[in-house]
Amino acid sequence: MKSLIDFRADILKALAQPTRLKIIDFLRDGERCVCEIFPAIDEEQSNTSRHLNMMLASGVLSRRKEGLKIFYAIKHPEVLKIVDIVTLIVKQEISERHELMKAV
Repeated sequence: MKSLIDFRADILKALAQPTRLKIIDFLRDGERCVCEIFPAIDEEQSNTSRHLNMMLASGVLSRRKEGLKIFYAIKHPEVLKIVDIVTLIVKQEISERHELMKAV
């Protein structure tokens, strides 16, 4: 049986990939059909579907079907907080490195 740390790692792995981060950013404003997602992130449909399924399995996304369309949404809004915190850290690192380069 998976431990809490394994589940935590699964969620972080689900976020730690550029295509999946593009999907998360695209879903910020709410649920979207897969037919909208892959063109918006400029990826192939099969590749996008693979990433969506991985994030669904890890609990990052939810999915619902309406007729022939499949819709995805961010399951837990806290995921956006995680991504936003990482963005802040990246901006701080860029700023610090820029300051270091000016000092050289």
